[in-house]
Amino acid sequence: MKTAEYKREKEKRIVGEMIKLYCKKQHKVKNGLCPECQALKEYAELRSDKCPFMENKTFCSNCKVHCYKAEMREKIRQVMRFSGPRMIFHHPVMATNHLVESKKEKRKMEAEL
Repeated sequence: MKTAEYKREKEKRIVGEMIKLYCKKQHKVKNGLCPECQALKEYAELRSDKCPFMENKTFCSNCKVHCYKAEMREKIRQVMRFSGPRMIFHHPVMATNHLVESKKEKRKMEAEL
């Protein structure tokens, strides 16, 4: 079983890459992140660091407890909707692993209900 710390770091890495891709394409930032995307990344990392459910979930998107403020939740959803499909072209291994693990976690959660 993977540790909560491993899961936190993996989630932060994936979300960071998705925000980076979003910022590059939507805000036309070539290197780094614009201030808005940097703030979103820092907020997402903070939420991940403080998550009490990390042992029992794979990714925030699978969690039933949404700890993001409404405004930030909408911003991260925009990033996920935009970047999710594009990740397969930018980070194919990361995207495939994320998809497989997310599906496994959803099946596991459904089986527990």
